[in-house]
Amino acid sequence: MVDRLAPTVMRTALVIRKSGLWDLALIVVAFLLYYLVRGVVVERAGEATSRAIRLVELEKSLGLFWEGQMQAWVMSSEIAVRVFNGIYVWAHFPLVAAIGLWLFFLHRRQFIVFRNAFLISGGIGLILFNLFPTAPPRLLFWGYGLIDTVAAYSPVNYDMQPAAFVNQYAAMPSLHFGWNLLLGIAIICSSRNVLLRAFAVVMPIAMGLAVVVTANHFILDVVAGTAVALFGLWAAVMLDRHGGRVWNLVVPPSLRRAQV
Repeated sequence: MVDRLAPTVMRTALVIRKSGLWDLALIVVAFLLYYLVRGVVVERAGEATSRAIRLVELEKSLGLFWEGQMQAWVMSSEIAVRVFNGIYVWAHFPLVAAIGLWLFFLHRRQFIVFRNAFLISGGIGLILFNLFPTAPPRLLFWGYGLIDTVAAYSPVNYDMQPAAFVNQYAAMPSLHFGWNLLLGIAIICSSRNVLLRAFAVVMPIAMGLAVVVTANHFILDVVAGTAVALFGLWAAVMLDRHGGRVWNLVVPPSLRRAQV
């Protein structure tokens, strides 16, 4: 009976694969799992705070502890604060969804590559969040002079998210920035429109500033987020180039001909 069912299951998989439903469903399910797993973290506030303080000391030794000066510059204008708060909140998942749908319907090859880049970098992020929880600057209260601008100035705040989806100690690496960088690269790889390409360059720069001046990430979090995102993209490109070999090993020749 198994021998009879196997070809049927394989043909069904091929139909789903060709229709594109698999490509879209995979990323939706993956994001839900990402946030569920990301939120399931044992309370390790002391460890996360200690690691954040060590991160501050490392930045000071490297001459990179600019978070206080950057936030002070923005705090001189309430409009600037609200603009960066808006970028932090609305240029994350709303933008991921919008650009993801644009790629899915108009640039399917790029969609698959960047979907895989998101999945790989997200998986790495989950491992690091759980192995090395790190508090964001907004949760440090010992003389650093940094405030949570999103909570202080914006009607949209962290309490609006279900508790199961929130991990207060997932600052390192900053996938808030890393994924925004991937979106920018995806636009540049998919469009020749000058305005879209300009947006693709400005957008990650704005997000990089936003995550720091809102006190949600340290500068080194952004550096780590960049590394994780670019590694995810490299791995996704390698998978795109060589993944067909694995597919050909798994799928029988008769069924491979059926999908042509």
